[in-house]
Amino acid sequence: MRIITFDIETANFFSDVNSNDPADLTLAIICIHDSETDSYSSYLESELPQLWPILERADLLVGYNSDHFDIPLLNKYYPGDLTRMKSIDIMKEMQMVTGRRYRLDAVAEGTLGKKKTAGKGGQSVIWWREGKINEVRDYCLKDVELTKKLFDYALEKGSLKYKELGKSHEVKLDISKWLAPKSSAMTFTLGF
Repeated sequence: MRIITFDIETANFFSDVNSNDPADLTLAIICIHDSETDSYSSYLESELPQLWPILERADLLVGYNSDHFDIPLLNKYYPGDLTRMKSIDIMKEMQMVTGRRYRLDAVAEGTLGKKKTAGKGGQSVIWWREGKINEVRDYCLKDVELTKKLFDYALEKGSLKYKELGKSHEVKLDISKWLAPKSSAMTFTLGF
């Protein structure tokens, strides 16, 4: 099974576009981990055509807040429909059990004992505007690395943890269908 773990950083804020719709934002960079090659890579907006064949050959997309944010944003660039592809949104999986949304930082710290790199999500937009593309890339790659480690941990243990008020709390997850094939195939849009 080919799994693509991914994260997106944007070139602007919701306040810049006067909207709360992620599809109204502009993609700065997307970073991925490809389980087939066990490698990380990144793609600027102009490089997205190189990403499409990778996604179209994947069996599963894994992200953090990806169903709500990353997939709708990326879908506006994709010539097909990424919502037809099987995806696991780790934030959504935890929210279905707890009724709450947890920041990636809280789950990474609770589960892995690791925090995100310096800065918050908004910092990457500032770096982008300052032309600090490598800082944005490094920030995004770190989020992909944390998300992949959380996914792997959940597959192994059937749970994740979050840290709140200095204490770790375990959340049992139903991972039974995470690696099951999707019943309907994705519509391929590229000429292979």
